[in-house]
Amino acid sequence: MAKLSRRSVLAASAAGGMVTASAVARAAGAVFGDPDQPAEGAVNVTDKRALVDPGPRDDALAANEKIFLDPPATDVGGMPQFWASFNLAPKRIQDGGWARELTQSDFAISETISGVNMRLGTGAIREMHWHQQAEWAVVTYGHCRITILDQLGRAQVADVSAGDLWYFPPGLPHSLQGLGPDGSEFVLAFDNGHSSEFNTLLVTDWLAHTPPDVLARNFGVPVEAFKNIPLTNRWMFQGKVPGPLAEDQKAVASPQGAPPNSFVFRLSSMKPNKRTKGGMVQIADSTNFKAASNIAAALVTVKPGGMREMHWHPNADEWQYYLKGHARMTVFNTGPAAVTADFHPGDVGYVKKSLGHYVENIGETDLVFLEIFRTAKYEEISLSDWLTHTPPAMVAATLNLDPAVIAKFPRDIPDIVPV
Repeated sequence: MAKLSRRSVLAASAAGGMVTASAVARAAGAVFGDPDQPAEGAVNVTDKRALVDPGPRDDALAANEKIFLDPPATDVGGMPQFWASFNLAPKRIQDGGWARELTQSDFAISETISGVNMRLGTGAIREMHWHQQAEWAVVTYGHCRITILDQLGRAQVADVSAGDLWYFPPGLPHSLQGLGPDGSEFVLAFDNGHSSEFNTLLVTDWLAHTPPDVLARNFGVPVEAFKNIPLTNRWMFQGKVPGPLAEDQKAVASPQGAPPNSFVFRLSSMKPNKRTKGGMVQIADSTNFKAASNIAAALVTVKPGGMREMHWHPNADEWQYYLKGHARMTVFNTGPAAVTADFHPGDVGYVKKSLGHYVENIGETDLVFLEIFRTAKYEEISLSDWLTHTPPAMVAATLNLDPAVIAKFPRDIPDIVPV
């Protein structure tokens, strides 16, 4: 039989759907050649015993990424690992909740974004602090109260719920507190892959390491006023559920007024930027979430059998967080290289700037995930949009396609392709 290859399998599938031995043999001799040698994929293995993994192995762990064990025949070469998961990250637990993180130390490819998954119980407080990096967040569960002060002394206090975002620019001090009835869970994204949740500037640390007489002079009160301050940082601790929002807002009101742009954005309730039979895309960047000057995001919903179309982002790396469903993503790079991975809730994906990729919903329920970028504005290039806005003769000559086929390609950036 003619040699099997990714190219021949692809051609046979396109020609007739079911790949038979004769179809593969015919495809192997097709005139367009087979540039991605040597052949990869299980379809090329003649002695099937070579596919068995005798071990040692952890079946439970291996089952989490079955696609790594049996990649599609169209995968070729390799690239840095672009799959990680909060499900495998160790938790730091303190009275009131916990946090776990994925930084570049854990996830080498993630240069521009680091992520934190945090849980605050009812009344629990993430102590007053600030960062050297920008902090973007999405609430995935429950309710939380945020406080922040900007560089002109303008304060905001707001309550956020599942589907809401907040954005804190670098250096602006803030705090978080879980509300009733069951606190909150959220995911933070910092605009630096090395940034760690466990290395923040904490107000308790600063006061504990400042001479008492300096504190007294700074705040204009007696030294004795500071005799009970914590001598170790609190980071996260159990507090009492705060009072009505309006009372806190009144208490922090400044003569400078309120910040001109809210640090909170209601992403899940906004009108979709794109809705198709296959799903929808909701985008929050500096054009509508004006405070978010350095991080853009898209909330993507894909219906069962649908696909986030073949595309790439020309202006930033993409950090993904999977909220619901079961996804399969293939990333394309020079080489050629193409690698496929599966994603479940709590998993994180990463696609380098300008690398082609697509995301399929291979589950039975809606797939929901976030695309997050270290940039002020969301940008995307659609493969079908490019091919339909290039002279048809050029596309036909390049891809050996009938111009009549090209004429049927979608021309309006579909974003989400239905079944």
